[in-house]
Amino acid sequence: MKNSKILQTMEFHKITHKLGTHAATSLGIAKAEEVRPSGDYTEVKLRLQATDEAFAVDRLKGGAPFGGIRDIRAAIHRARVGGMLNPSELLDISTTIYGGRRLRKFLETMNEQHPIPMLTGWAELLSDNKEMEDRIKSCIDDNASVMDSASSDLARIRSELRSGEARVREKLEQMIRSTSVQKMLQDALVTMRGDRYVIPVKQEYRSSFGGMIHDQSASGATLFIEPEAVVTLNNRIRELKLKEEAEVEKILRMLTAQVAEISEELLADVELLAQLDFTFAKAGLARELKATLPRLNDRGFLKLKRARHPLIPMDKVVPIDLELGASFTTIIVTGPNTGGKTVSLKTVGLLSLMAMSGLFIPAEEESELCVFDGIYADIGDEQSIEQSLSTFSSHMTNIIGILKDMTPKSLVLLDELGAGTDPAEGSALAISLLENIHRMGCRMIATTHYSELKAYAYERRGVINASMEFDVQTLSPTYRLLVGVPGRSNAFAIAERLGLPRAIIDSARVQVSDEDQRVETMIASLEENRLTAEAERNSAEQIRRETEQLRTVLTKERERLEEQRDKVLLKAQQEAQDAVAKARREAEEIIADLRRLAKEEAGAIKEHKLIDARRRLDEAEPNLRKSGAKQPQRTRQADAEPGDEVRVISLGQKGHVVDIVNGTEVTVQLGIMKMKVKKSDLEVIKAAPQKKPVQQAAATVKRTRDDNIRMELDLRGANVEEGILDLDQFLDESFLNNFGQVFVIHGKGTGVLRAGIQDYLRKHKHVKSFRIGAYNEGGNGVTVVELN
Repeated sequence: MKNSKILQTMEFHKITHKLGTHAATSLGIAKAEEVRPSGDYTEVKLRLQATDEAFAVDRLKGGAPFGGIRDIRAAIHRARVGGMLNPSELLDISTTIYGGRRLRKFLETMNEQHPIPMLTGWAELLSDNKEMEDRIKSCIDDNASVMDSASSDLARIRSELRSGEARVREKLEQMIRSTSVQKMLQDALVTMRGDRYVIPVKQEYRSSFGGMIHDQSASGATLFIEPEAVVTLNNRIRELKLKEEAEVEKILRMLTAQVAEISEELLADVELLAQLDFTFAKAGLARELKATLPRLNDRGFLKLKRARHPLIPMDKVVPIDLELGASFTTIIVTGPNTGGKTVSLKTVGLLSLMAMSGLFIPAEEESELCVFDGIYADIGDEQSIEQSLSTFSSHMTNIIGILKDMTPKSLVLLDELGAGTDPAEGSALAISLLENIHRMGCRMIATTHYSELKAYAYERRGVINASMEFDVQTLSPTYRLLVGVPGRSNAFAIAERLGLPRAIIDSARVQVSDEDQRVETMIASLEENRLTAEAERNSAEQIRRETEQLRTVLTKERERLEEQRDKVLLKAQQEAQDAVAKARREAEEIIADLRRLAKEEAGAIKEHKLIDARRRLDEAEPNLRKSGAKQPQRTRQADAEPGDEVRVISLGQKGHVVDIVNGTEVTVQLGIMKMKVKKSDLEVIKAAPQKKPVQQAAATVKRTRDDNIRMELDLRGANVEEGILDLDQFLDESFLNNFGQVFVIHGKGTGVLRAGIQDYLRKHKHVKSFRIGAYNEGGNGVTVVELN
């Protein structure tokens, strides 16, 4: 942007500071401090796309891993010019290479779950350099020390060094254990001065104790002496340490040279890592501000929905709604001081700067902003004592600069236009300035005290009045921006509520011209109508939201009921098919027996009777009605008698009445099952025939039932839904066979099948109780069921 002063005016540096607190590395912090708005529409769109992708990752995964990444640019530059890197610098390079590779893998994995093409594209540009990382790790440990394994020579030197130090310490410890030597020592210990081992000797025994003096205590009472017996050993240790230093330097220079070879790749990686950290910092700021992605255009159109100033606490800020650039390109805000006019100006300016910097804005979704080529503002009293400029002169200087630099694609924000001079001249000058800027085609928001500008906004096409709402009852502003309603002074109303005598107020009203009185009355009427319309709109909006919520609830409930109905129908159909299949098997067995007996009895049983019996069995198969099918009309409903053919309405199945239980219930035979049914749930299809004398049958068939009676049900391998279907049929059969106790085998596994079965048993009418099997019954893999 051409105008950098706007960043200071809008306190943009406070936003960049907030942004920096969300960066994970010093690289990201530096990027955050350097960010500036762009006037290029394409670039801004790309910036916002990157922020949107990072925000998605932040929402789904809580951010990206940046551990181990350091700013290694200074070390790389030093390596390129021939300097030697220390172990800490090399370790930082290694961890940065590792951190970049881990971040790349994370983003590529994330891209498979949720598309983030821009971030993934950046990550794919990161070089691998794992070989360099492994070389450094093989030489330098996590404490930034060169390891013995860095080279065979270093390992040998350090081994000799440790052996030599051990011999010196052993020699000195032998000396200090000697009773003749101990009386000459201040303390019986071995210490070091420089890189040589010494012992503390009392001053008075200096002449009796040979060796070299390396130091003395502050009091002079103790001398630190290297005995002659260890001088040669200490000299050898010194030689080995010099060799060790030379070998370490050799290793470090070798690693530094290898770093220099890939310095270009590393510098490019650092720049990419900085960009990625900065992008995720933008996502963190969006989360903190509860900000959203704005729509973007280059047509000079702004639409803010419940926009908040990002530097005012959320519990205190009052959101504003504003639209500019469609029906009108200039907004003139009038009204008293302390009403929030300046904050509204700064909100529009700061949010525009944030969006053009690739940041989300604290406003509701579907808010829209424009990419301007420049944003210009004259806000606040910038009087300069050094320059001896008055308030008016300071404002005029700023405005003259704005007039020189602005273009039709600029946003201009003017606070207290024309203030600081004679009201008549100030209002005339303000109107002239507004007209000039408006003709240029700029987008402009201006605040003023002058009532003459209200009339200008009414008369000029493309210009609209606005004001900050004021509550006369509480004598305080509400800080709400009202576009389309000019501001009122409210001076008389405030004075009256504060207790100024009515006579003085009436006298003051006389001093106001009739035209001004009419304008104030008109504004009051407009404000009253606005409040009424707003209340009605809020009420209608509340009703609409409640209706939407109710429709959503009803839709979900209907879907749930339809799903439940389909499951019940499927279960009933399956049960019916199982019952019919079993009945068919029994019928086939009976027919086979009858045919066999017919042959044995020389055809006493006729074949057509057998065919007729088979037909009647086929007709007995239930035909479940489909969803939405028309219900069959009931023939008649009356008291059922034993032998009557009936239909159980709730089950949709046919059967025969076996017995009358009481006045309201009967026992009905349904296939192989008998069950008690209320008379109200029956319809009689065919009454029982009158009893007639029964002729002696030509042949008598006695059939012994040979069912496979089970007392246990094995459900291992089944899912919960399949298991419950089998369990329901098994319990019915066990109940009909008068079993008191049965076993359900479900296995141990994850426990899901066992939990589903036991939940179903709690609600089953035939189950009296159940328990987990004992050790000899199968333990947790078996449930023992007691039946009624």
